[in-house]
Amino acid sequence: MEWIDKYLEHVRVERRLAPRTVELYAFHLRALSDHAAEANLPLDRVQTAHIRRWMAQLHSAGREPRGIALVLSCWRSFYRWLGHEGLIGFNPVQDVHAPKAGRPLPKALGVDDAVRLAELYDPEADPWTESRDGAIVEMLYGCGLRVSELTGLDAQASATARGWIDLDAMEAHVLGKGSKRRSVPVGSKAAEALRDWLAVRGERQEPALFVSARGARMSSQAVWKLLRERSLKAGLAAPVHPHMLRHSFASHVLQSSSDLRAVQELLGHANIATTQVYTRLDFQHLAKVYDAAHPRAKARPDKDGK
Repeated sequence: MEWIDKYLEHVRVERRLAPRTVELYAFHLRALSDHAAEANLPLDRVQTAHIRRWMAQLHSAGREPRGIALVLSCWRSFYRWLGHEGLIGFNPVQDVHAPKAGRPLPKALGVDDAVRLAELYDPEADPWTESRDGAIVEMLYGCGLRVSELTGLDAQASATARGWIDLDAMEAHVLGKGSKRRSVPVGSKAAEALRDWLAVRGERQEPALFVSARGARMSSQAVWKLLRERSLKAGLAAPVHPHMLRHSFASHVLQSSSDLRAVQELLGHANIATTQVYTRLDFQHLAKVYDAAHPRAKARPDKDGK
């Protein structure tokens, strides 16, 4: 522990690390010392194989990759300092890296919450705004549009339109990422909401389908704001943002159809690997159903192993 105490003094005085950081270093280095003691090794005899084994133990115990990376960073700095002091000949942590963090699952609403948000009607709100906002929710959830695709829609097709609605064909023609065009089916509920909105929108010089009270094309920020306010009105547990409705659309279509290629086309993904993340959401949904319904199911532990 003498070397560890000297190193902590070094980072506290010479490197002037924050007290909280020094406390974390001390905690991680005590763990390193304990591992070495259990293996009957002095700290200067620790090898790369030992470090890898201890990292594997942390990983199997449920430590997140980011946490493992912080532990490794601390140990690596400690052994680098020992090398500078001439106390060791090589750094056993130098070529050890934390496991890659898994791609986080997109946040999606449950079906009941999505429907509650889509069916929300506030009788005290301005009818013009309420009709517009309801149509926006239906288009985001019912068509899986990106917010930029939604705000780029015009009420009618034209030579200058980035995207437009064809209610007769019940299709939305959108301009997606990489300036790629695609056609997306508009469901009956979304079509009904659009017809109601167009009836109160009236004739305007602005070609945009969705406009602000001042008559200008709605911005992405305005859509984010109205969704946050609308989700709170609907009593949802967390604020909703546009991409969450896109995730919900993809997850719910996949749960019902299991057609990954169709979901890829609907979302406009160039690579199906991008769409495959929703299979993980689909399995998560199936796992919850199994745990709730099967008499021999066992609840899965949470991230802390409880």
